Amino acid sequence: MTSWKDLSPAQRGVLLGAASVQLSLAAAAWSDLACRPATEVNGSKAKWAAIIAINFIGPIAYFARGRKR
Repeated sequence: MTSWKDLSPAQRGVLLGAASVQLSLAAAAWSDLACRPATEVNGSKAKWAAIIAINFIGPIAYFARGRKR
């Protein structure tokens, strides 16, 4: 397993960028879910809150499929 100190500055930057995007997507999705009435969510809010925690896929799935239009 590679440790943080073994990574090049470019690799560290990519990892930090990806983590930043992931956290931003998840925070935006959880915020939207918290403010949105349950009647405007496809399925249960608890289910979507758990799905959002799944890497990039969860928040993207919520924005694509979790909200009623």
